[in-house]
Amino acid sequence: MPTDALLARFLDGLAPLGPVAVWAHGSPAGGDYVEGRSDLDLIAVPDHPVGPRTVWRIALLHARLRAEPLADRLHCTYLTPDTAAGAGRRHPTWAHAQLFKRPVTPVTRTELHAFGRVLRGVPPADVLPPVPDGELAAFVVRDQRDFWRREVDRTAHWTQDVWVDLGLPTFARATVTLREGRLISEREALDVLPGPGAPGEVVDDIRRRRYDDTAPPAGDRVRRRARLTRAYLGPAIDALVAGS
Repeated sequence: MPTDALLARFLDGLAPLGPVAVWAHGSPAGGDYVEGRSDLDLIAVPDHPVGPRTVWRIALLHARLRAEPLADRLHCTYLTPDTAAGAGRRHPTWAHAQLFKRPVTPVTRTELHAFGRVLRGVPPADVLPPVPDGELAAFVVRDQRDFWRREVDRTAHWTQDVWVDLGLPTFARATVTLREGRLISEREALDVLPGPGAPGEVVDDIRRRRYDDTAPPAGDRVRRRARLTRAYLGPAIDALVAGS
């Protein structure tokens, strides 16, 4: 499989950095991975501080993988045992063909503790502190309120598959987390969505394209899908935040 070949090359290239651990989270760890459509979300834990020289080596490693199938979907954040505490701290990350810094969020941390897949080294519990009570719920509320609610008003986003495919499942996952205190997969989120009243034709569109290799919609169907998604998500997020 191209995924296995890419991971093998990545882990071989990472070896000179002396990683304490390499973990997968998200779809590759949660049993919902679809090759060519899901991202490969990884965390690597070098055994030394990630200074400028290490950052350069990380960038070089990913640059060498660019020609590999699925390399554009391999995203990896680099933290060390000394910098692992605190979900607000930002860490060097390779994603979307560039190197930048971002946090390892409470959602990712909870995923890693609950079902993180160990690719190399020690398990997440040996490095990451547990997520404190209430931190996960507070984060998903902020994410819906401060990020997703704002993006709903940006009309152009919602003619793109990626925004529809992320926005609706992320809302469903947030709803279940707040109601039941647990995380669910994207596949489970699509099963949950009709219950809260999400537009069924949009949910079916996401499911078909993700799992059945169906071509994306075009023209008027794209614009209708965008209208339905925005009309649902805006009020739904407002109600979720108000009730939290």
